[in-house]
Amino acid sequence: MNAGRLYVLVGAIAVAAGTAMWLGSHKAGPATGPANISPSALFAASFTDPRGGPSSLGRFQGKILVVNFWATWCAPCREEMPAFNRLQARWAGRGVQFVGLSDEDPARVERFGRDLAIGYPLWVGGDEVGSLSRRLGNRLGVLPFTVLVDRQGHILESRVGPYSEDMLENRLAAISAN
Repeated sequence: MNAGRLYVLVGAIAVAAGTAMWLGSHKAGPATGPANISPSALFAASFTDPRGGPSSLGRFQGKILVVNFWATWCAPCREEMPAFNRLQARWAGRGVQFVGLSDEDPARVERFGRDLAIGYPLWVGGDEVGSLSRRLGNRLGVLPFTVLVDRQGHILESRVGPYSEDMLENRLAAISAN
C-alpha cells in the first residue's frame, strides 16, 4: 500500500472514530427544548388522514397520547413503529392512544402504514407537522421525535431518537399509575 492510500485510510478511520465518539457523547436531550404550546392549542392542531379526512388531536382528549413524528425514509422511525403498534394494542384499553404525524405525501404514508400493518392513526399535515414538532420542543427537527401527553394535554416528556419497546412500556406504566 502506498503512502497516499495509507493516509486516506488512517484519515477515514479517524473521522469515523471521531463521529462515533461524538454521537456517543451527545444524547437525544440537547436537541429538545421546552414545549411552547397550551393544551387547547395542542388539541386544536389539525391534520388529515392519508385519504384526506380531517383529524385533530382533540379527538383523543382525555387519553394519554403518544405523538410520534416520523418519516418513511427515517430508519429509526421504521424500527420503532412496529413496537409502537404492539404497545398501542396492549395499552388501548387503558386509555393510551398513539398517533403518527408525517409531513410526507399522503399516498406514501398510507402505503407505508399498510405495508407495516400499523393499527394506530398516521396523519399528515405538511408544514403543520414541523411547526407542531418545534412547538413541542424539537428545536432541530430531528426524527423520530416522540412526545408523551397526559390526559389533560400537558407535555410529560419528549424524546429525540427511538424509544425501545421496554422503555416506553415502563413509561406508560408509570404515567398511567399516577
